[in-house]
Amino acid sequence: MPDQQDPHDEHARTPLRRDAERNRERIVAAARELYAERGLGVGFNEVAHRAGVGVGTVYRRFADPRELLEVAMAEPLQQLYEVAREASTTPRAWDGLVLLVGRVTDLLVENLGLRDAALGGYDTLVPQVAGGIADLTHDLFVRAAEQGDLRPGVTGNDVPLLLWMVTELAKNADGIAPDAYRRYTTALLDGLRSTAGTPLPAAPDDDQVLAISRRWADASTRGRARTT
Repeated sequence: MPDQQDPHDEHARTPLRRDAERNRERIVAAARELYAERGLGVGFNEVAHRAGVGVGTVYRRFADPRELLEVAMAEPLQQLYEVAREASTTPRAWDGLVLLVGRVTDLLVENLGLRDAALGGYDTLVPQVAGGIADLTHDLFVRAAEQGDLRPGVTGNDVPLLLWMVTELAKNADGIAPDAYRRYTTALLDGLRSTAGTPLPAAPDDDQVLAISRRWADASTRGRARTT
């Protein structure tokens, strides 16, 4: 005769499962906050402390830092995708580019981890989202060029480097002139318009942009680690 299941076992396991799920949610929320504040170089010990759990609990819920990064950054990266999708619907592509750069800059200024992920070559954390953003941005640039609004020689590779410049300004102006970056975002965007007169020097290629972006993200993370 098969063993009878103790009806109390399920009741005992249910609270345990609920506790485990609550712990997981606290860990993800803590990681998301810390990544936003400090970038992607945050360790499990810091996450555990912010979440109010033991570091062993973090390791039980997430096999490695990459897994936690993927879960915690999925929502912020999805926000970027939604902005890109909205920008792609504008009849005039230039208007979409202005919307895209302006809104994305605001999101990256508020969230250092998102900046590192989106600009630092680590957007493969959520590849389907990153790929969608890249495709929408590329289409905007193609349309803006066809509509005669884009300066000759401007490419999609100019956007991440522009965003690095204005978000780095925002980081260093925090507490002094926190909105100053918006002035320079506008100035840099105007430099991409077809009305700009001076021919542009050659643009860096894909590999060069990726290498520059990764170096910038890594240097930014190391700098924050020295000051925290």
